[in-house]
Amino acid sequence: MKQPIIKLENVWKTYQMGKVKLDALRGINLEINPGSFVAIIGPSGSGKSTLLHIIGCLDKPTKGKVYFEGKDISLLDTDEISHIRGKKIGFVFQQFNLLPNLTALENVILPMIFQKIPEEKRVERAKKLLRMVGIKDRTLHRPYELSGGEQQRVAIARALANNPKMIIADEPTGNLDSKSGQMIMEILKDLHQKENKTIVVVTHDPNIASYSKEILNIKDGQIIANHLAAEKVLWK
Repeated sequence: MKQPIIKLENVWKTYQMGKVKLDALRGINLEINPGSFVAIIGPSGSGKSTLLHIIGCLDKPTKGKVYFEGKDISLLDTDEISHIRGKKIGFVFQQFNLLPNLTALENVILPMIFQKIPEEKRVERAKKLLRMVGIKDRTLHRPYELSGGEQQRVAIARALANNPKMIIADEPTGNLDSKSGQMIMEILKDLHQKENKTIVVVTHDPNIASYSKEILNIKDGQIIANHLAAEKVLWK
């Protein structure tokens, strides 16, 4: 039996809002296996993004346990957690989060610099990734010279720079028109099918969730349903 890439045990996340405590997550139990394609869906304020931050080791729970590849992240120091985020998890955000003064190529190269990959290999891999996401002719353009869909393709290439095991995407189509959004989801689907990447997508859109193989419904900080996506909807 495969060891889960991420496992959550009775995870709570509580925020102190003045004199009021807000439970953003309430007793979450979850396992995500290697090679999964999971969508987390729910209304605004349901705890989706908080859960994603916990899964992505961007935040720690108030109580409960989080394991990455069997390791309790609460026992890891800052450098070890940074290594997991930098090497093993790729992040894609709704706002793209590209550096505006860098070209598409330079944005993709940047994460590899932090991992001390030699310059020649950095450039070669960045070009390969930009070809893979379909914008090889836009490598020297800066973000303001690219459409939203093109910027998100650069963001996906950047997320893949260090060949992570898991891609986490927070509303990756939220700022895109439907056609561009569909193209982004097709790229993520290909990464899952052809590269066996673990994909976790947060969305409020059932059409986007239908690309996944497993859908988690979250409401008021709790998972209220966990079911398989319909096969005929998924691989259209």
